Amino acid sequence: MLSRLGVCSRTDAARWIALGRVSVDGRIVRDPIELVIEMAEITVDGRVIALQRRVVMALHKPRGVLTSHGDPEGRPTVYDLLPPGTPWVAPIGRLDADSEGLLLLTNDPELAARITEPDTGPGKTYRVTARGRLDDGQLAQLGSGVDVLGAPTKPAVVTLERRSKERTIFTIVLHEGRNRQVRRMVQAMGSKVKRLVRMAIGPVGLGELATGQVRALTDDEIAAIEAACRRN
Repeated sequence: MLSRLGVCSRTDAARWIALGRVSVDGRIVRDPIELVIEMAEITVDGRVIALQRRVVMALHKPRGVLTSHGDPEGRPTVYDLLPPGTPWVAPIGRLDADSEGLLLLTNDPELAARITEPDTGPGKTYRVTARGRLDDGQLAQLGSGVDVLGAPTKPAVVTLERRSKERTIFTIVLHEGRNRQVRRMVQAMGSKVKRLVRMAIGPVGLGELATGQVRALTDDEIAAIEAACRRN
């Protein structure tokens, strides 16, 4: 319930409950799986938790920024880029530190689950700059599937933008999100990713959003991405 209300993550909620910081209708609870009715009064440290409006944000993640809430080494995270006063939100999926582009964040865990579900979530579009010249056969193989982490990848849509002896630039639309998947796929072709930018998640594109900037999705964009989840 705390997560659904946009107060914190499920992990933080469980920790707060175990510490006795959470009360339901005036009674301290210490069991994170205790059932709670919708009309119950929930407090954290004595503060009544009010229903938060749903927030869905688009962030243009720069290279070198972590998709995490904090880092023991003090490296910058996406939370450092959010404006002051932003309600609690969590990233929908991840982008590794070396990757750039569109990252969605929300306080709606159900929407996040639908977007990240491999079988029903919308496709994610990446622009890839790979080292060297990948021929048509290699690009076709990336689209049909290559072995990554012991299993073939799902079919993807690969579109060549341009290529030279030094580099190949193409877009790829994935419907799954394995760890460093695009980089591993390109490595399987004997190449290496020099730059990786996520351009879109379903119908929501990066557009003119500047690096490091964030904006709220419009109601139409949220409706469109929800519809894309239902279609797939």
